[in-house]
Amino acid sequence: MAGVAIIGSQWGDEGKGKATDLLGSRIDYVVKFNGGNNAGHTVVIGDEKYALHLLPSGILSPGVTPVIGNGVVVDLGVLFEELDHLTERGIDVSKLRVSGNAHVIPEYNRALDQVTERFLGKRRIGTTGRGIGPTYADKINRVGIRIQDLFDERILRQKIEGALVQKNELLVKTYNRRAFSVDEITDNLLSYAERVQPMVGDTSLEVHWALETGKTVVFEAGQATMLDIDHGTYPYVTSSSATAGGVATGAGISPRQIDRIVGIQKAYITRVGSGPFPTELHDADGDRLREAGGEFGVTTGRPRRTGWFDSVIARYSSRINGFTDIVMTKLDVLSEFERIPVCVAYEVDGQRFDEMPLSQSDFHHAKPIYEYFPGWQEDISGMQHFDQLPANARAYVEAIEKLSGARISAVGTGPARDHIIERHNLLG
Repeated sequence: MAGVAIIGSQWGDEGKGKATDLLGSRIDYVVKFNGGNNAGHTVVIGDEKYALHLLPSGILSPGVTPVIGNGVVVDLGVLFEELDHLTERGIDVSKLRVSGNAHVIPEYNRALDQVTERFLGKRRIGTTGRGIGPTYADKINRVGIRIQDLFDERILRQKIEGALVQKNELLVKTYNRRAFSVDEITDNLLSYAERVQPMVGDTSLEVHWALETGKTVVFEAGQATMLDIDHGTYPYVTSSSATAGGVATGAGISPRQIDRIVGIQKAYITRVGSGPFPTELHDADGDRLREAGGEFGVTTGRPRRTGWFDSVIARYSSRINGFTDIVMTKLDVLSEFERIPVCVAYEVDGQRFDEMPLSQSDFHHAKPIYEYFPGWQEDISGMQHFDQLPANARAYVEAIEKLSGARISAVGTGPARDHIIERHNLLG
């Protein structure tokens, strides 16, 4: 068997979908284990571009069984919108499996997410406003609604009644918004029940037996390490466990069933939303990275904040997750730069930090210490062999490998499915 975790090592948008797609012909299952439709994967196949938000990217690979695990929060409207869109484009989605223990995002949580973010003003987190955080909060507070509840109207109605006691108080008395009725929410969720029921099952058991019978399973993270609820730049984080530690709980498997942990990192770095970002660029170089890399959110369309590669974050992610391999994406984006800075450490109040500072305050005030690497200024788009790369490009990859703490097993050289260099086998 082979259980392979695909983990973002920065603030998301690193190209996890491309890494999963790279393995598509060699795997049997792809399991999304956290997050919801607050993130997106872009996969380019030939002349076709696919933007996925809730579905695991393995749904694009023929023969692969895609799974939405119990750790995901599901907007049922978005789920069927994506499935219908893929079906219209000739993609077979009939193998999708959905955990009955996954929580659903009711309309009142979308409303609360949006109004709360506006209410915070300058202190806003930068959420997508899709109800992800409030739904995870309901899960922890034990007032959430799970997909299995859709198949028992009495239980569903009871849970909605209980949740709305507090939700409507907040919406009406704190935020001056309208209240939701029990019938309104119940009818909306029940409208999806018949269609979703054939997809629903004990995905924990199914994935367990897939691994035990020699199948290869990829576990695909939504979001990334620096947005993890425990290990990210709190409070500017997502609401779920996006690190390797979240695989076992979010998919319902044993940690011993994870054989390889693959970190995905860009050759530079980006983030969306608020929060500290030591290497962020506010100049022409930042604009060049954004335009050349197409750094606009798949889900929101928001322009991403851009910066030079941060090896402090890379080492931290390698340690937290235990990466066996790294996939570096978008090396081609750096081709037009004469000189490429890389952050090798931070300076905070005159003190050097080679590892992540302990406090969020220190991280917020961290100033990057750079080393500079010569650029190559040659078009490397679509190259598939490491020795094809210009010498300076190879030297850059090798330097980042040493700084990151794990081997770089693949290098992305463009957006298309086959624009990638495999240096080592990701499955072993």
